[in-house]
Amino acid sequence: MEIVKENVDSLNAVIRLRVQPSDYEERVNGVLKDYRKKVKVDGFRPGMVPMGLVKKMYYKPVLVDEVNKLVSESLFDYIREQQIKMLGEPLLHREDEKKLNFDSDREFEFAFDIGLAPDLNVEVTSKDKIPYYNIKLEKKGLQEYRENVQRRYGDFKAVEEAGDSELIKGNLVEVDENNNVAEGGIFSEGISMSLDMMKDEEERKRFKGAKAGDEVLFDLKKAYPNDAELASLLRIRNEEVPSLSGRFKCRIDEIKKFEKAAVDQELFDKIYGEGAVDSEEEFEKRLAGEMQQNYRNESEYRFAIDAREVLLKKAKVQLPVEFLKRWLVEKNENMTSEQVERDFDKYEDDFRWQLIRDYLVEKLDIRVSEEEALETAKAITLNQYMQYGISSVPDDYLTKYAKEMLSKNEEARRIYDRRAEEKLIRHIRDTARVDEKEITMDKFRKLFE
Repeated sequence: MEIVKENVDSLNAVIRLRVQPSDYEERVNGVLKDYRKKVKVDGFRPGMVPMGLVKKMYYKPVLVDEVNKLVSESLFDYIREQQIKMLGEPLLHREDEKKLNFDSDREFEFAFDIGLAPDLNVEVTSKDKIPYYNIKLEKKGLQEYRENVQRRYGDFKAVEEAGDSELIKGNLVEVDENNNVAEGGIFSEGISMSLDMMKDEEERKRFKGAKAGDEVLFDLKKAYPNDAELASLLRIRNEEVPSLSGRFKCRIDEIKKFEKAAVDQELFDKIYGEGAVDSEEEFEKRLAGEMQQNYRNESEYRFAIDAREVLLKKAKVQLPVEFLKRWLVEKNENMTSEQVERDFDKYEDDFRWQLIRDYLVEKLDIRVSEEEALETAKAITLNQYMQYGISSVPDDYLTKYAKEMLSKNEEARRIYDRRAEEKLIRHIRDTARVDEKEITMDKFRKLFE
């Protein structure tokens, strides 16, 4: 097979592949022979169908399939052997898209557009000034964190009557103008309805003082004007909502109010394991330590953003912009040309940073061991547990799920890339001129606005 690369400019190229019968005939004949062994045709015993008939039935689809496989394999083998550094994936050259004729042609020429990665020459030095924000631990923040923990482990408790924010459990039934059950109306049993989420104050007041066993007439559509929310509450389709009158009667079975968890031994054991914390003073120390670690993580995250910005400006990376726009549209079914045009600045910076990151990782010979990848996967797993309020997870559980993550190629690649980038950011912090600043959490948050 003849393969050539034609450079359009420094960032774009076309790879052409000329396929001749000698390249594909053996593959096609091999597939047809297998078909002959399996194909069932009336009048012939299995495996005895004439090859001429098999070819008549299957030759073209087999030819198309095998030529396309051959071209794909040869294209990527060529890219790998020639060590071509590209962005995105090859796209069929538009001028040649309609030239192929598998009915009459014996030779085929394919052409693919590729976006070339630019040559880079960037390094991190002590002249690169990057801010690092140390977030102050304040009493206000610690109190907020403590209350968040109490809410996370809180629960709904039964109360006698409704106020402003209780959870109403019961049934909803649609009524007519006379407040009688509407004929053919909606009846939704076993609903849970939050007064706190009601958008209309007047409708919320109708429930104030109500008790289990009471019936409350109200306008459900005023209380919950969002169609999707209302459809979910009534267990109907979204398109049925506009036709509803909104007049409903709620038959209350139970009223519950959310209460934060009490700061006691039960809470300590639930969060940290039995007996690990045995006093409110020790609990406060644990919370302060967790907050400081969270703040360090926030500071590191911000430093990575600022380091990236410094290097993006310094490297001045040029990209094959039009190729990448086309690639984003063709490889993402739900993405339109208009969306890509509107948001391309964000994609562009991501492409540039990926090039800079990969270049520096290779230049600095940053490697990630299996142990380091496992460590990162365990950290990701623990973070997922903590989102559900579980901070004490046995190490063997973390290891098991981390290994499952690493067994998936795409997931493993992301984890290795993440750890490599973390090591690169540490190198940048050790090498660049870090401008440390003390800052409150309120001011820190404003950096992201």
